[in-house]
Amino acid sequence: MTNTPHSRGTTPATSETRGAGDVLVRVGAIVFFVGAVSTLATMVPLFLGSDPLPTPAYFVSMLMGAGLALALGGLLRSALAQKRRVQEAREGQAAAGA
Repeated sequence: MTNTPHSRGTTPATSETRGAGDVLVRVGAIVFFVGAVSTLATMVPLFLGSDPLPTPAYFVSMLMGAGLALALGGLLRSALAQKRRVQEAREGQAAAGA
C-alpha cells in the first residue's frame, strides 16, 4: 500500500475543504510580514546613526501587531469550527446508538 494522502484517510486541501479560519491565518501572516519588514526598515537608520524615517513608516510597523491579531483570530475560528464538528459527530453517534 502506498503512503499517499488518500490512503491515510485524509484529503488534500481544496477550496471546499479548507478550514473556517485558513484565509484569516494566511492574510494575517502576510500583514505580519509586511509589518516586520517595515519594523526592520524603521530601526536600521536608528542604529546606523542616519536620519530616521518619517512618521508614517512607524505607523506601517504597527501592521505587525494587526497581522498577529488576524492570524490568531483565524486560529481561534478554526479551533471553534473543529470543536463544533466534533460535538456534532458525537451527537450523531449518540443518536445512532440510541
